[in-house]
Amino acid sequence: MSIGNSPEDERPFEDPSEEAPFSIGRALMQARIAAGLTVDDVSSATRVRIVIIHAIESDDFAPCGGDVYARGHIRTLARAVHLDPAPLIERYDDTHGGRPAPTPAAPLFEAERIRPERRGPNWTAAMVAAIVAVVGFVGFTAFTGGDDDGSKEQVADGATPATGKTASPTTKTDKPVDEKPEPSDSAIAAAPQDKVTVQVSATDGRSWVAAKDHNGRLLFDGLLKKGDSKTFQDSEKINLVLGDAGAIDLYVNGKKLDDDFRPGAVERLTYTKGDPQVG
Repeated sequence: MSIGNSPEDERPFEDPSEEAPFSIGRALMQARIAAGLTVDDVSSATRVRIVIIHAIESDDFAPCGGDVYARGHIRTLARAVHLDPAPLIERYDDTHGGRPAPTPAAPLFEAERIRPERRGPNWTAAMVAAIVAVVGFVGFTAFTGGDDDGSKEQVADGATPATGKTASPTTKTDKPVDEKPEPSDSAIAAAPQDKVTVQVSATDGRSWVAAKDHNGRLLFDGLLKKGDSKTFQDSEKINLVLGDAGAIDLYVNGKKLDDDFRPGAVERLTYTKGDPQVG
């Protein structure tokens, strides 16, 4: 009877962890545990549902509802557990076919205002202004010429002009000219009434922002750095997702919203035409 090791015992030891691929969920879970946080703590701090946090920590991103929301959840959870989100997002893009090129929203809607200024109507406006100026000059000349002829006839006839007529212009200039109306709210808020206009400004830091129109078409998906601003416009409604709502100022239909978003909070918002209101 042999007491030595069998051939299976003589095989080299293989560490399965060396071949294990980089896991987004495992990295988030380990960082959460290292920070001494529970799933409930992270859910309360980020407003991400507990079932979604469990799914992401298991590398299941289907409950997120799409790549845009999955990236936003990853960023939010990484910040909550003090982890750099950049490597996690890069890993997600590598394993999910890469990140789609975002469609810039502002140029689509600003094209309606910019393009007419670059076309021929500029020349038309100049010609109209020139014609108006010529007509006004001719009318003014005819009017002043008629007055001169009248005065000449009065001098020829020996008539003296009445003092009341000469004094009337001075009395008119003495009248106060303080009849300018006060600017109204509609003049200050120049947003069109038949559309919904939403301006997103990163004033207190940077934030990831995604925007869709009423048909669900993606208008923008990207990071706004501090000081950056984006404007979205649609005929019915704008759907927003803010990765760090505390860093954002919102202007809806020309009016600034007084929100109380917390730093690092993810917000999903919908705005429609009329007075600012959350859909």
